[in-house]
Amino acid sequence: REKIKNERQSTQFCDIMLLCYRKEMSNHLFFCRKKGEVMNSVDPIRDVNMIHDIAEYLAEKSDRNALLFLYGIYTGLRISDIRLKRVRDVRGKDRFKVIEKKTGKERNFRVNATLKRALDKYVKDKKDYEYLFASRQGKNRPISRQQAYNILKDAGDKFGLDLIGTHTMRKTFGYHLYKQTGDINLVQTILNHNTPEYTKLYIGLTQDTIDDAIMSLKY
Repeated sequence: REKIKNERQSTQFCDIMLLCYRKEMSNHLFFCRKKGEVMNSVDPIRDVNMIHDIAEYLAEKSDRNALLFLYGIYTGLRISDIRLKRVRDVRGKDRFKVIEKKTGKERNFRVNATLKRALDKYVKDKKDYEYLFASRQGKNRPISRQQAYNILKDAGDKFGLDLIGTHTMRKTFGYHLYKQTGDINLVQTILNHNTPEYTKLYIGLTQDTIDDAIMSLKY
């Protein structure tokens, strides 16, 4: 009887977690549609080797594309806060101070050493007024959200990742920061989320919990 009780509780837990996940994602997609954005649910890149493979693949195509990816996974900023950066915003900087375009909240953080080396090399021969991630269409214009999406989608297609987009970089940042620190409240603070529960959902921990619970279920 005790075994049956535990199995029922496990099943109920899976059902509840799955319903919560679906509800949150439904709300998120509704919000995106209201803003006129066409955006599917995306995942973080959980496999570190896959991150390295994508970075190398993008570097083979374009230094700009590779740096865009590194910038995203090492800062956790949204593409709206990345694409408008100019060279003067990063040249010689050890810290970044950013007012998030979406929330109006401030983020102030040190630049990761790996990212700083890549930035220093990339901006060496560039003018301060140039956009860091310049479009190839027009003169000194930033890449569009769609261009950034296309860059990541191409890499996703190359490596068989279906749920990939610009938010993948931010989610990858949060996921691996949590995995390395174990501090969900820290990740919540950095991402400027309202609750740790939402942060877990956002970076894919809720889905991981659901998957683990289902895989461990026995009858």
